[in-house]
Amino acid sequence: MKKSVVKRMLAVTLAAATVISMAGCGSSSKVELNDGTFKEVDPASVAMPLAEKTTLTGMISYPANTESNPNNRTIFKRLQEKTNVEIEWTAIQGDQWSDKISLAMADVNSLTDFIFTAGFSDSDLLKYADQGVIINLEDYIDAYMPNLKAVFDKYPEYRTMTTDTEGHIWSLPWIEQLGANKTAIQTVGDMSFINKKWMDFLGLEMPTTVDEFEQVLIAFRDHSSELQAEFGIEGDIIPMSCIVNDGDQDPAIIINGFGEGYGDADRGRHIAVTDDLKVICSATQQGYKDGLTWLHKLYEEGLIDPEAFTQEWSTYVSKGKSGRYGVCFSWDVANIDNLEDWVPLPALTADTRNITPQNGSFTSGYDRGRCVVTSVAKNPALVCAWLDQMYDPFQSPQNNWGTYGEDDEFDIFELGKNDAGEDMLKHAPLGDASPVEVREAENVAGPLAILDEYYGVYVTCPDDAQYRLDWIKDIYTQDMNTKYVYPNVFMNREDTEELSNLQADIQKNINAKKSDWIMNGFTDADWDQYLKDLDAYGLPKYLEIYQKYLDAFYADAK
Repeated sequence: MKKSVVKRMLAVTLAAATVISMAGCGSSSKVELNDGTFKEVDPASVAMPLAEKTTLTGMISYPANTESNPNNRTIFKRLQEKTNVEIEWTAIQGDQWSDKISLAMADVNSLTDFIFTAGFSDSDLLKYADQGVIINLEDYIDAYMPNLKAVFDKYPEYRTMTTDTEGHIWSLPWIEQLGANKTAIQTVGDMSFINKKWMDFLGLEMPTTVDEFEQVLIAFRDHSSELQAEFGIEGDIIPMSCIVNDGDQDPAIIINGFGEGYGDADRGRHIAVTDDLKVICSATQQGYKDGLTWLHKLYEEGLIDPEAFTQEWSTYVSKGKSGRYGVCFSWDVANIDNLEDWVPLPALTADTRNITPQNGSFTSGYDRGRCVVTSVAKNPALVCAWLDQMYDPFQSPQNNWGTYGEDDEFDIFELGKNDAGEDMLKHAPLGDASPVEVREAENVAGPLAILDEYYGVYVTCPDDAQYRLDWIKDIYTQDMNTKYVYPNVFMNREDTEELSNLQADIQKNINAKKSDWIMNGFTDADWDQYLKDLDAYGLPKYLEIYQKYLDAFYADAK
C-alpha cells in the first residue's frame, strides 16, 4: 500500500479521533485535517501580494536573549508589507523547542499551518507523514513555488535529497552553498585554532606533526607565568581547551593523522567512506584507538582543559574571551576569542597526513527537515506560496544572516548596488561582535536557498564565510586525500527507525568511552570489549543499512 494512501487513512482516523476526543470534553469545536490530496487553486489567487490581507499561522523558534515576537523583527515586518499576509506566530525559545514541538505535533489543536523552523530529522518527517500530521508538498512546489522550483531545476540533486523513497516531499529545505566539493565551507566543522601571539612571544614554529604539537602545548604550560605577565591574563593558562563530544568544539580533527587517517569527522554517526566505497565505523579503527591514546597522554600531562568533558558553551566562550587558551576548536575562532591573535592549525602528521571532510559536505549546507506544512492548513497552496518568498534570491540571504535598515545600532547588511545597478545586500563589517550573536538578533532562519551564483549579484559573501573558505582552500583541502563522503540520502521509514534505535546505544557507548579514555586511559582488553559491545549493540546491521543506501546512490549516479 502506498504511503500516500496509508497517510490519508491515518489522517481521517486521526481527525475522527480528535473530534471524538473534543466531543467527550464537551467542546463543540472541530479540527478538520487535510487528507493529503493536492488542493488545486487558481495561481492568481495566491500571487503575492494578495489582493486582500490574509492571516496564516506558524510556529517558530528564536534564540534566547533575542526578540521573542517574530513580528517585531524587521524581516517579517517587510514580508507582511510585501505579501499582504500576516502570520500569527507561536514562538518558542530555542532551548525549549525540542520538547515543546514534540508536544505540539502530538496535539492537532495546538498545530499551526506550518512549522517554520521545524528542524525535523528524517525519522520525524516520516513518522509525522504516516500519522497524517504533515502533508506532501511536491505538487505544491511545482505549481505554486516558482523560486524553490527554480533551485530544484538548476540543482536536481536537492530535489532528490528532499524526496523520500516513494517519491514524496514532506518538507522544505535549508540550502546554503559556500564553495563546492572539497572546498565547501562545511567540509571542516571542528576547525582547530592555535594562539599565534603566544607562539611568536615564545619563539615557537607552527607544528606540523603530533609530536611538535605536543611540544608547543608543553611550552604554553611551562611558560604560563610569562604569558600571564606579558598579556595581562587573569586566570590559569589552558594550553588546549575543547568540549569533547560537542560538535564543532570537539578535538577530533587533530587525531586524523593516526592509523588509516579517517579520524572521526562525523561525530553524530561515526561513519566514514573508504576509497573503495565501503562504509566503516570511524570509531572502531586503529587510528581512532591510537588517537585516543595520544589524547590521554596530553591530558595526563596537564595540557587539556580538565573541564573539557563537562563545560557548556557559555563557559567555554567566557574562558576564551579572557585570553586563557593556547589551542581551541570551533567553527570560527571569532566566537571564542579574536581573529588577530589566532590562526588555523594545519593537519597534523602522525602515521599519515589527512583531513577527512564531513559527511554530506560536498553538496554544501543542507537541512532536509527545516520547514513543514501541517494538515490543519486549510489552503496549503497559499501557505506554500508565502513560504516560497523565503526562496527569493534577495530574501534568502536576509533570512539566513540578517537584514538592513534596522532601528538599532547594528546592521548585518547595507543596501547597495551590484555591477548591473540593481539592489544588492552588502555585508557590513562585524567589528568585534560575535558573528553568531549579531545574526541571531536579526535573522529568522527557516527554509531558504543561497546559491554560489548569488554572490556578487544579490549579496556579497560574508567576511567570516570568505576567510573561512580561504582557510579551507589554502590550509585543509590539499590534505583531503579521501575520495568520498557519505551523501545526503533519504532512507525509508523502516531503515530510518532501525538506524535511530541502533544509533542511540552505539553513539552513547562511543561517546562515553571517548570521554572516559581520554581522562583515564584504557587497555587493549578495554578496547576489545568495546568492539564486542558495539557488535552486540548492532553495529554490523547499522553499517549494513548505510551501505545499502550508499550502493544505491552510486548505482543511480552511474
